[in-house]
Amino acid sequence: MSKQHCTYCQADIKGVELKCAECEDFNLCLQCASCGVEVGKHQKTHDYKVVDNGRFPVFDSATSWTAAEEMLLLDAIEQYGFGNWEDAAAHVGNKTADETRMHYYAYFIDGNIGKVTLPIEVAADIADHTCLDGGPLSPSLSTRQASQDLSSDDQRQLGFMQLRDDFEREYDNEAETLVSGLMIAHEDDDLDVAVKMAQVDMYVKRLRERARRKRIVRDFLLVQQFFLNSNKKSPVKRKGSNEERDFLEKMRPFAQFQTAAERGQFADDLQYEKKLKIRIKELARCRKNGITKYSEVEDFDRSRLLKEKQKEKRKAALITTGLSSEKRSSSTTSTTTSSKKSPTEKSGGEKLSSSARKTEVGNDGATVDISHLPGYELLSERERKLCTAINLKPAHYTSIKCVLIKENLRKRNGISAKSHCIEGLSKKTHCIEGLTRSNKHRLLHFLAECGWISAC
Repeated sequence: MSKQHCTYCQADIKGVELKCAECEDFNLCLQCASCGVEVGKHQKTHDYKVVDNGRFPVFDSATSWTAAEEMLLLDAIEQYGFGNWEDAAAHVGNKTADETRMHYYAYFIDGNIGKVTLPIEVAADIADHTCLDGGPLSPSLSTRQASQDLSSDDQRQLGFMQLRDDFEREYDNEAETLVSGLMIAHEDDDLDVAVKMAQVDMYVKRLRERARRKRIVRDFLLVQQFFLNSNKKSPVKRKGSNEERDFLEKMRPFAQFQTAAERGQFADDLQYEKKLKIRIKELARCRKNGITKYSEVEDFDRSRLLKEKQKEKRKAALITTGLSSEKRSSSTTSTTTSSKKSPTEKSGGEKLSSSARKTEVGNDGATVDISHLPGYELLSERERKLCTAINLKPAHYTSIKCVLIKENLRKRNGISAKSHCIEGLSKKTHCIEGLTRSNKHRLLHFLAECGWISAC
């Protein structure tokens, strides 16, 4: 194997050589490369390649330790720990434990590297590295809060240690058993390490759940409320209205995200918002009616209430008028029936029946306005037109319709019943005395067409 020469100093390169990646056949020794020499087209900023297998010494030529052995030694110290010289020597390969210890002390502790990196005096302050924020083995995953104000008797009853801000028995007290027996061994493969890390993750989740419950107990003052309720010294709270209680019940799902004070303030703000909206609607109504002063509001409300009362009185009067007319119609119908039963007053009965028919439903050719009569709003549009056409009151039409439907159902069920034809209703209702024969058939045809009864 031919020797390589430095292109700049022309010396033989015994150890590592740096070969320029951009210039052709350009080699430098470590001394010239560290000085940043530039020859011809070569610049010190050019890329280079290190040509060596780690056989050169790092510290001096007197030692027999090469760069590759130095790297193996540092890896062994990091992997097996400081002081385990036998495993470190086995890791290096061709060194004894004493040689490994003496070399490490001579160059990495007592040498220049140790003097620069190791402190002369050991610091007195000891930092706790096990309580990092969110660390997997930290005793608490939440920020420390002020301790709860409890008496000594209450603390003894709860098993609460105020100085430690902790309980003798925590939630999920057996959670530590997940990691108490864990130990990372060097012979563990990737699968074993993944399983153990999964156990640590499970432990972290259980710690977070424990911290969350403690935070809820503290934020909502559950411990104080417990002792207040047990001692019957809880303050008397004002009972709200049913509407307020329903509103608070609807807002209950948000309680898990708020403290007791925040929840109370949130509920009060929403109630205040509701009152403001109501007040805004009132002011908008006043402005719509042309009211611009507070003194005019009372007069407007007084006049509005008076109009509502008058409207209610008119409705009551219409209902009373309809009932009185219905009574008069029933009395007229009974008089007509009695006159028909008397054989000696047949001609007079016919006249009375004719007059009653005129009073009840009007003449056959004339129509009467029935929109003000009771039961009119219960009819459909077709039923209203039918009652107007045959001069039949809505209440009478409803009675006839109910009787016919009942008779039809009895007949369908196989129960012996009289014919549901209109002539058979005189014994059940007196509403048909004022109808002509054509109007009776028209009424039957309408009910049969709607599917409520079957044809006679």
